[in-house]
Amino acid sequence: MTTNVGIIDRILRAVFGAGLLYIAFLSSLPLVETPFATYGAALIGIVLLATSALKMCPLYSILGIKTCRTC
Repeated sequence: MTTNVGIIDRILRAVFGAGLLYIAFLSSLPLVETPFATYGAALIGIVLLATSALKMCPLYSILGIKTCRTC
């Protein structure tokens, strides 16, 4: 696994991931009233947090994208 996610990308992924988890489980927005929307938002949030923590995005690897300067 090679690093392909830069610092700004990691911060944005962590913020959006945490936001989606908050929306999915702690908010009472009508947007996430259905289980499909709730678990979909939670799944996307977990994936964003995981790619942020691991500094590696499988989709970036497939597409050949690197947002880090030192890798």
